[in-house]
Order: sequence, then C-alpha cells, then structure tokens
Amino acid sequence: MKHYYLLLLLLLTALTGLRAETITVGGTVRSYIVYAPKDLGEGRPLLISCHGMNQDANYQKGMLQIESVADTAKFVTVFPEGINRGWDIGGDRDINFVKALIDAMVTKYKIDRNRVYLSGFSMGGMFTYHAMNRIPDVIAAFAPISGYPMGGTTASASVRPIPIIHTHGTGDDVVNFGGVQGALNAWIQHNHCPSQAKVQTNYRGASHITRRTWGPGDQGVEVVLMELRDKGHWISNDIVLSGDEIWKFCKRYSLELKDPVVRITAPKEGLQYITLGGTSSVPDLTLRATASDPDGQVVSVAFYDGDQLLTTLDKEPYTYVLKGIGKGEHRLRAVATDDEGRTGSSLVVVSVVEPTGNYLLHSAFTTEGSVPEGWTTYDGSERRTGFSSGYSSGSRVFHFTGAKHDFEWGLYTRNVNGNARAGYARFADKTTQTTLTLCPGTYQLLCRVANWNQADFSPVTVAVEDAGGRAVWQDTFTPTANVGNSAANDFSGTTLKTFNFDINDKGRYVLTFYTADAAWADLVVGQAALRRTGNLSAIGMTVADGVADGALYTLSGQRVLSAARGLYVKNGRKIIVR
Repeated sequence: MKHYYLLLLLLLTALTGLRAETITVGGTVRSYIVYAPKDLGEGRPLLISCHGMNQDANYQKGMLQIESVADTAKFVTVFPEGINRGWDIGGDRDINFVKALIDAMVTKYKIDRNRVYLSGFSMGGMFTYHAMNRIPDVIAAFAPISGYPMGGTTASASVRPIPIIHTHGTGDDVVNFGGVQGALNAWIQHNHCPSQAKVQTNYRGASHITRRTWGPGDQGVEVVLMELRDKGHWISNDIVLSGDEIWKFCKRYSLELKDPVVRITAPKEGLQYITLGGTSSVPDLTLRATASDPDGQVVSVAFYDGDQLLTTLDKEPYTYVLKGIGKGEHRLRAVATDDEGRTGSSLVVVSVVEPTGNYLLHSAFTTEGSVPEGWTTYDGSERRTGFSSGYSSGSRVFHFTGAKHDFEWGLYTRNVNGNARAGYARFADKTTQTTLTLCPGTYQLLCRVANWNQADFSPVTVAVEDAGGRAVWQDTFTPTANVGNSAANDFSGTTLKTFNFDINDKGRYVLTFYTADAAWADLVVGQAALRRTGNLSAIGMTVADGVADGALYTLSGQRVLSAARGLYVKNGRKIIVR
C-alpha cells in the first residue's frame, strides 16, 4: 500500500511542484513530500510541517493548503512522514530526521539555513515544542498547531529567545485549549516578553479569531496565540488561512542576527497610574536598558517618550530619570544604534489615567483562566498576581456561556481553609503594576457580585483600604445569585449594589472583595465601577444637635474641618460618626 502511495505521488510530480522522496537516517529509510515553487532561486526559506498522530504527510499537506503561499513568497515546504504515523517527542530520533531533511534541502534547493521554520499539527505540534529545546540553533521560528506538551512545558535557560506562533481552536476536544496558555507562559517568561498580551479581536475580518501577542522580548521576538473561537481539532482555513498566517509570522525571523538588541528592564510593561478626583502625582520614573550587538558594538542608546527624544547615551549604564510624567499613554522606547548604523528598539507603555466618570475595574476581565492586570487573588493557599494566566483551577477569570448570564466575564476567588480574610480579589495592591490614587471627596462604588458554588449564599465584604492595609470604609452584603459551579450554567438575579464613602486624605488605596470567613466560601466579581461623586460636602458646615450627619468628621468647636475616623463628644452628647 505504501509503494502505491509513493507511486501515485510520483505521477503527480510532472504536473505540480510536489515530490515524494526518501532519505536514510540512523539506518532507517524515512519518507517525505516536498513542495518547491517554480523559479525558486537560491537562498530561499524552508518550512517543515509535521502531521498529527495516526495521520500522514499527504493529509498534512491537504490540511495546511500552503502551496499558493509558497508560490508567492518562494519558499520550500517539506511534509515529513512519522514512523508508525507518530513522532518521538522525548528523544532525538525525529530531531535527527529534521536535521537530515534540512541538510538535504540545502544540497538540493540551496535553501538558507538561517531561515528554517518548524510547524506541526496535534502530535506534530507537541514535537514542535520538543524541538524548541533540542534544536533552537537550527530552527529560526516555531509554529505549533493544536498541540503542546501534555506533561507540562519547560524552557531551558541555555536556549536563545524563541519566536512562537501557536494556533488553537477553543472547541478542541482532543488537545484541550485550556492548556495552551500554560505552555506559552514558559516561553513568554523565558523570552522576557511583557506578561500582558496585545489583543486583536475580529482579526483580519474574522470574527471568530482573537490574536494575542506578547512582545517584543529579548532580540525582538514575539509569542503569538491565534485563538479560534469554537473551532475543533483541525487546521482551520476559515477566512484566514493558517498556513498564510504562519508564514507572515515566521518570515520575520532569522538565525543570522545583525541588528543590535536592546531591552528596557525598567519600568515594567503595563505600569498604570490611576487617579480619581484630581490630578496625578506620578513619582519619577527611572528608565533602564541593556544593549548588545551580535556582529559589532553598540554606539549609542537613545530614550524616547513617544516621538520626543529624552536623552542619548554613548556608554553604559543606559539609565535616565523621567520627571513630571503627565496624563495619557507614554510609549517609552529605547533605540540602540551599532557601529554599522543598524538599529534595534524596545518599547514599554506606561499609562497615567485621570477618569472623570465611572472607572470600570472589570474592564480587564477578558482572558479566560487569567488573573487580570491590576488584580491580586488569594484563596488561603495560593496568591496570584496579574497579569498571569494559564490557570485551569483556583482563582481565575471565567467566561460565562450560559443562555442567561448577568455578566459575560467574572473574577472568581475562594477561601479554602476558612481563615479570616483568607479569600479575596484585590485591585491595585503593591504586588501589581497598577496604582490607585484617591483624592479627598465622596465616592461611589457600584458592583455586581455573585457566589460561585454557594446554593445557600455566602456573604461578601467589600473594603477600601489605605496603603497600610487599614480599612477606611467597608460593608458586607450577601449576593443574590449563585452561578452553580459551572461557567456554562444559566444564572440571573445578581443585584447591582451601590455604596457611598468619603476619602479625606489623598493617597494610594486598594479595593478588596473578601469572601466569608468559612471554608470554601467564594465570590465572583462580575462588574465593579468606581467614581467620585462630589466634594466632602460636610466640611465647613455647623454641627446641629451634636449629630454630624453620619459621616467621618473632625470638629473644631461645632464646625466640621475635615473627614476623619473616630467618635467625638460635644456638650455631653455623642456625635455620630461612621
């Protein structure tokens, strides 16, 4: 049967650029299919695409549909055949096969060794991850599809920064989509990419595709996730061709580095200052960068805020203190120039936000299985700080898909041991990249909070706390909806809660949602908005009958000077403060 299969492919050779060929590796005859466009020329790239388990090279070629892309871009594609229709994802048998294929393509087509790319579907995708650690100096970029190491992903510290584009359907019931983020996280961290992805929905006009990009990291590499909503375990060519997207990504990378490499090490990407009720007081920012050149030396490093040049430095340390940063988005760049005039750049974005209306704290709830930027969760056992992702259990963001749901996304946390204050979701504490500053005034918090798995309902305490952890205001309520332990469930009836409180002193504050002090008590924050509603209206007013209208006041005689906490007595009568 195999001989018939090869004969059929040979007959097609006269009509197309396809060739069925064999090569002996380690004493074993291995087969593969080659597609080489006409008028290829020399020094062109090579893409190797590996099939899934129990599939073959011809099936992979049919799924990927790469020929028209290869014809236009002029690159060679090889579809290897695995032994027993599978791949060695733990050893070197198929690693050696890939290296032998590259040697053969260099000999026959004079391909460019610096521009060899590896992709694979399902088990072929698992093999692609395997190769990242085994032959990072041979493959310039990697493109796994619907496959990742099922036992967990590691990135060897000795490996160069690795560019990756991973394509996966959220409805995949063979290699579950829920494990993708964990596999990517190892390489996002290894590459020193920003932890927060840049998100493009409705990608290239395809409403079902969300493209998430982490980068640039070291040497300018990116990690990309092509998230295909509701697609299953196959290579998708719905509006956007997977092969075309893989090529657009991979062609940007080569093993032959010539441009200088620069990386901003401080501040971190995603730093955000939020100030309500006044203008921001942002501390001086120290910009730091490292720079190197693979084939020469770095002549200078320049720092920019947008298009404005801040400084140019001709020697290490590459450091600059940025003072008086104002409202808006600041695109801080470091640009390195080498002795050949080549440049490389690194970018971090710092935001200074001064909302005048509602500030939506839930706006970052967009990635299933994540803890969003600006948020921290604690369940009595594990603390998670955003942005982080890849979680399939414990505190994390849920995407609610039931026919009826009060909110589409929600941040879940729990209290596994029942200890006091041992379960919470907290916004803007010191472990995050977000600072929340509140100026003196009266504020309003609006929120929708449900229980996750509490049929009898479990109370929730919401608190505004100062930098020292002292609650300046708090209240407790019981949710009126319970999701029922599954994000696919219908749920409704969540009450919109409205709370009012006063802030006396300008400073850094955090907002915390606490579970009840009971084992496995839980909560899901679905919506949360904060706004300043006015000045401290009681300041300057006269106290009547010793009652200060239920607010927090400091008194001088009978006149209110400022809000404070305490209990005061005037003429033998209690002045009520709350």
